[in-house]
Amino acid sequence: MKRLTALMLLAMYSMTFLSACNTVAGAGKDVQDVGEKVEDKAEDCKDGKC
Repeated sequence: MKRLTALMLLAMYSMTFLSACNTVAGAGKDVQDVGEKVEDKAEDCKDGKC
């Protein structure tokens, strides 16, 4: 019974860890996209197109 409990806890921990990785990766992509847009706008303003 202890073995089954340990395996169930390990499975739940693994699922939580993997879903958190997907969330962090998605957030990183969003931040990267925002950074690129800010960078593009800064280049436009630098050229006097603001």
